[in-house]
This record gives sequence, C-alpha cells and structure tokens, in this order.
Amino acid sequence: MATGGLKMLQNMLDQLPASERKIAQYILENPRSILNSTVNDIGTQAKTSGAAVIRLCKSLGLNGFQDLKVRIAGDLVKPAEQGYRDIEPGESYFSIVQKTTSNSIQSIRDSEEIINYEELERAVHTLLPAQNVHFFGIGASNIIAKDAQQKFLRIQKNATAFTDTHLVATLIANAGKDDVVFAISHSGETAEVVKVMALAKERGVKTVSLTKYGQSSVASLADVKLFTSYSGEAPFRSAATSSRLAQLYMMDILFLSMATVQYEQTIHAIDQTREAIRFIKEGN
Repeated sequence: MATGGLKMLQNMLDQLPASERKIAQYILENPRSILNSTVNDIGTQAKTSGAAVIRLCKSLGLNGFQDLKVRIAGDLVKPAEQGYRDIEPGESYFSIVQKTTSNSIQSIRDSEEIINYEELERAVHTLLPAQNVHFFGIGASNIIAKDAQQKFLRIQKNATAFTDTHLVATLIANAGKDDVVFAISHSGETAEVVKVMALAKERGVKTVSLTKYGQSSVASLADVKLFTSYSGEAPFRSAATSSRLAQLYMMDILFLSMATVQYEQTIHAIDQTREAIRFIKEGN
C-alpha cells in the first residue's frame, strides 16, 4: 500500500502558501477525516476552499486528491515510527549504536515513502542515453557525487565529479546535446550548485537534481527532480549523517534501475571491471 502522505505534508508545511498550509495543518491534525471526505469537504473544514486542496496536491507532486487519500490511508495502518533521536552528552557506546541504527533506518524509510516513480523513470531514461554525466555537489554532497561517478564508470558511462566550479563551468560550456548535469544538494540552496544549474539551464544542457523533498532553487532549475525525505536537523545530524545515507540510498536505486533496463550490457561491463581490478591486484 502506498504511504508517505503525512510525511510529505510535514516536509512541505513551512513552504506552502497560506491557504494550502491551513489545509495541510488540518489534515495533519485530523488525518482520518480525509478518508471519507471530498475535496470540498476538506476545504470547508479547513476554512479555505476545494481549489486550495487541489493546489496542495499539485504542490506535493501528487496525482490528485485521491493519491493523497491513498497515501494517508497507508500511513494510518503502518506501525508507529520511532522517529529521529540525537545523542546526549556522555552517551554510552551501546546507545550511540542503537540511535545511529534507528536514525539510518528511519531516513531510508522516509525517503522510500516519497519516491515519485514517474520521475524516477524519467531520470533513468535521461541518464541511460547520456554521453557524459557531470555530477556536482559541495562538501558532504560531493561524497555522493564521487560514489555515483564510481558506479557509472563501472558500467561504461562517462562521468565526472569535480568540486572546482570553474572546471565544472568549463565542462558545461563544452557539453554536448547528450550530456547531463546531475546536481546534488541536501538543502537545495547551496550557492555554487544553484549557479552551476543556472548555467546548465542557460546553455540548454539536460539536468537532474537530488535534494531534500520540497521546493528549492536547485530543484526548480532541474528537468528531472529526485528527493530524499527531510526532517528537522538535530545538532549532530546536521553533519550530514542521515541525509548522506538517504542520498546514497537514492543513488543506489537509480543505479540499479538503470542496470535492470540494460541488464546484459551492465553485467558484461561489471565483469570487465572486476577482471581489470583483479589484473591490477594479481598482475596476471
């Protein structure tokens, strides 16, 4: 059963226009009320309008009010979440292990719930024919870019993952019609990433983004938008622990989705890669 409706509303709440925010708040406070209600019922109960309900569904990237109802129905029958927990001063090693494991699992589950499968398919079919894929991220997001580059190179897909913005600008200036710029920014507001995406858009280069769920400058500039879930950052999670894991998870999903479309070609490329590495290690 589809889930994630309540997570989407929570993630987007602060970014919504006033009328849509009133509806989102009403649904979060009364999730069961939506199950047997019409668009106009919810609009009236939230003291706004049915049109605002439709706009809310569009803001969430959903396929209408029924899609939202189905997801919330799924949310209401799934097991209760433990939520994210931050460490405390003098925390025991055992407790740190338990909290880190719980936070990591929660981050992946939250991101799974908000995946837009149509957009995932668009990403796959944008990247498969690409001549070159230029991954770009700053700081912790560059770790994700490097990981993605390594995966793509293993399946004979030319890929870069530079942090030098001047060098990336040069790549974009000389990009061909089959090249793709793939921007990674958890916040979606990293200044250098925004500028690189703006340049790619100006030059007509195809773009894909991976950001936290919701509206952002980076996502607004992308042709294809992928998201990870967003939760309020606690002091230590802000050091890109849970968010980094969720980004790696989404990259794995993207890589495996591409691999299954061209399965035999991917297996052959990975076998060649494995053989080359074996030769380097063993010398024969």
